[in-house]
Amino acid sequence: MNIILLGPPGAGKGTQAQRLVERRGMKQLSTGDMLRAAVRAGTPVGLKAKAVMDAGELVFDEIVSALIGDELDAMPASQGAIFDGYPRTAAQAQALDAILESRGRKLDRVIELDVGEDALVERITGRFTCATCGKGYHDKFERRGGQEFKRRPDDNEQTVRTRMAEYRAKTAPILPIYEARGIVARVDGMAEMDAVTSEIEQVLSAT
Repeated sequence: MNIILLGPPGAGKGTQAQRLVERRGMKQLSTGDMLRAAVRAGTPVGLKAKAVMDAGELVFDEIVSALIGDELDAMPASQGAIFDGYPRTAAQAQALDAILESRGRKLDRVIELDVGEDALVERITGRFTCATCGKGYHDKFERRGGQEFKRRPDDNEQTVRTRMAEYRAKTAPILPIYEARGIVARVDGMAEMDAVTSEIEQVLSAT
């Protein structure tokens, strides 16, 4: 099974992707991670990507498509893929269709973790960690005295709302494409983690 997992930063997409990897043996294909790995390894595609990035330019679609193709070629045909960060445009969506079709695969589901912007702002801006052990807490749910805490500098309202706007801008071009195929499913991303996992499993089991 091959799926696209969508969700803004803070929606829990990374956690759910990792659970799919563990539960279903799928492979998470994150374009950012793949680019960095290819550059470090000095692969032909990685060398092309490095040249583009060194010139201060955005990596173009052909390079990203080649990376995805290489990753799929290295995977067993029976192993499913989770696409993370790709596609982000209509052209990339068409490219992904071609990549999958040429390898006897197809896109089965697009799952979006649906979150309310105000609720997401509260979730992210309220989180903090113990400076000593790194354990996570939240203003609304847990407070601890007598310890030193720290917050990530980008866990602020303006940054979260900017990321949400960017996410909406990036997903807007591709969602109608997949909605027309009837393969989009929305899951309540603000629910408890285990509940989100259960809902995703129900969607995939019914696919």
